Amino acid sequence: MLKTENAYRNITEVADLLQVPASVLRFWETQFHQIKPIKRMGRRYYEAEDVVLLARIRDYLYKEGFTIKGVQKRLKITRKNPDELMAEKSEETSPATEKLINDLTELKTYLADYL
Repeated sequence: MLKTENAYRNITEVADLLQVPASVLRFWETQFHQIKPIKRMGRRYYEAEDVVLLARIRDYLYKEGFTIKGVQKRLKITRKNPDELMAEKSEETSPATEKLINDLTELKTYLADYL
């Protein structure tokens, strides 16, 4: 996805790549200290690692439904100890969660048959 001939991407390229407005990227910079684009003459330039981090933040917020504080906590955990994140994820699939998933799946099947 990223062009290899240039080491840096400007904010427009990154916004297009991640399919979020540039203003969102600027806001995320204020919320996540890990994002540190290079600023030259008033323009932001992102390295590949920054783009990967931004994609992860986007996924946490938009796909997994985390809040800003939740993403901040998640990034802190993964930076300190990636194994702790895996333990946290395994706790998320408790028997109650599995039952809820099964119930929702059955409801979805019922509704699909009904329609």
